[in-house]
Amino acid sequence: MKPFLCKALIISLLVFHITFLHSQTPKIIFAPQWLPQAQFAGYYVAQEKGFYKEAGIAVEIIHPSANTQATELLATGKADIISLFLITGISAKNKGLDLVNIGQISQHSAILFVTKKSRGIDKLAKLNGKKIGIWKSGFDEVPKALMQEKNYNVEWVPILSTVNLFMMDGIDALTVMSYNEYDYIINCGVNEDELNVFPVSDYGYDVPEDGLYCLKSTYEKRKSDFDKFLQATFKGWDYAAANKEFAMDIVLKRMKEAHVPANRVHQGWMLDKVLEIVLTPNKGVKRGELLESDFLKAAGILDNSTKSEIKFTFNEFYKPLGK
Repeated sequence: MKPFLCKALIISLLVFHITFLHSQTPKIIFAPQWLPQAQFAGYYVAQEKGFYKEAGIAVEIIHPSANTQATELLATGKADIISLFLITGISAKNKGLDLVNIGQISQHSAILFVTKKSRGIDKLAKLNGKKIGIWKSGFDEVPKALMQEKNYNVEWVPILSTVNLFMMDGIDALTVMSYNEYDYIINCGVNEDELNVFPVSDYGYDVPEDGLYCLKSTYEKRKSDFDKFLQATFKGWDYAAANKEFAMDIVLKRMKEAHVPANRVHQGWMLDKVLEIVLTPNKGVKRGELLESDFLKAAGILDNSTKSEIKFTFNEFYKPLGK
């Protein structure tokens, strides 16, 4: 065989081998429940640092739009794993989407009601009869359930992610995430000592938020792949905690690519606050574990607020990986 033919054959075989190995790498499409931001830094870092690749999986991260929920991406097969608040996951399953929780990333609630002290609302009870801004795009189950349980007659005013109506006194209170809209308010020129804050966790509504979900039909088939994803994700969160500036660079890069307005100071605040609920659960729970007591709490809140009986058990809802 002529030398150049031999070389060409070797190159062809190498290309074929590499292509074959690549085609054998399991691919996972992951969709967080919202637009790119530091709330999802651990996933971005895990991808950027090659932690998913090291685990033997190829991960693509996609995001829903402001008008498309992650549950739609899961239901239509456009995503293999999504993140959702626990109560949103329970609600989705109760409405017929046969999903399961495969890992609880955060263990606490970051939802707050915030008011200006100048409006005289210094107790939760004084929200009765008031106008409260609430997210138009979802994540509203817990605040509404708390108001309903207290039998407060409030007017819910739909908002997207802006705090403008609150700043202009168009509403009396605003539901915010401690890691997101609360900091926006402060950045708009209102000092923290000018605000009253009512964490829902102080009123028995400390419901865990971000968890990972897949369809029940793919759980058993891809259990090993999904476990690799979970472990590599936590590795990404650990790296983000130890290398915050690097994590921020990646977050801002993803936001820019998605044409989402980005502010490094605000995203830094978000990263710090999210790390608190991801890495320091303070409740004796194993990493990634969903407690049955938290499931029952969330299910009870949903049951009471919607008057629709939960149709499944904890063991039908939570399918831990690595077992």
